[in-house]
Amino acid sequence: MMKRCSILCRFFILHKYSRKKSPAQSLTFAFNSSNVSMQKLIAAIIGLLLSAVINAQADPASTPPYKRFPSVPPFKLLKTDSVSVFTKADLKKNRPVLVILFSPECDHCKHETEEIIRRIDDFKKIQIVMATMMPLNTARQFYEEYELARFENITVGKDMDNLLPTYYAINNLPFLAFYDKKGKLIDVFEGSLPVEKVLGKFE
Repeated sequence: MMKRCSILCRFFILHKYSRKKSPAQSLTFAFNSSNVSMQKLIAAIIGLLLSAVINAQADPASTPPYKRFPSVPPFKLLKTDSVSVFTKADLKKNRPVLVILFSPECDHCKHETEEIIRRIDDFKKIQIVMATMMPLNTARQFYEEYELARFENITVGKDMDNLLPTYYAINNLPFLAFYDKKGKLIDVFEGSLPVEKVLGKFE
């Protein structure tokens, strides 16, 4: 069995790297090549596997959109009044942006919101966009519970196209994305983050 496996491995490697050889020629050469050691075969196979992994990682299709396009995404939020729509074009120019993906039922999201409200004076120059994928009525309840209408720099809405979860490839909530005043990505973070560190991202 070991001999048969060794022959097949030789055939695969030789045929892959010897494009001018036919399968029959590669197989014959594999049978006749006694100078190829098992260690070399194993090393070659490992090399092929590593190459495949590296190529997969380098494949743009496997890279989250927010890394390929490091700027504020073209979101479309239905605001809590059920009528108004807030988009990227509505952001004020030359002001940093904090995008927060949240669920109104998420305790960590509630905690993050409470911490930001406590330090809201430190966020006056930062536009905060809070987007949820949950039903709009739950977003409205959240909005009213925390009286977010008091803060002109906070916008809350439902992600109408469900764009953001895929764009950011999120696994946990809250999800925070930080952008500078030119709209360029600074960093992202999944989970609750102390306010000092949130503010520190914009320094």
